[in-house]
Amino acid sequence: MIIVPYLKVQTNQEVASKEAFLKKLSKESAEALSKAENYIMLNLEAEKEMFFAGTLEPCVFMEVKSIGLEESMTAALSEFLCNFMEKELNVKQNRIYIEFNDAPGKMWGWNGSTF
Repeated sequence: MIIVPYLKVQTNQEVASKEAFLKKLSKESAEALSKAENYIMLNLEAEKEMFFAGTLEPCVFMEVKSIGLEESMTAALSEFLCNFMEKELNVKQNRIYIEFNDAPGKMWGWNGSTF
């Protein structure tokens, strides 16, 4: 079982409609993972001061924190997320970093309990 409860996106790009961006990312993430959207939490930090590879060109840093995330899943998630950011934010994929973190269910609280 994989649950992707949290995805944080930091970018130096402007996001014209943050709500529309988050709704689309939430929906497509749920579809890509075949999971219920009601478990996914997103955090968008746009227009951040970010300097990558010696320039201020468009870039993105993402953190994926998940319960049951296996190493074998990260390549497909990286492909999905990089494609999404390239399409939606016009950020070249070689200017995107993603940090993946697996969390044991007992270390993730929700609804007054843990998973």
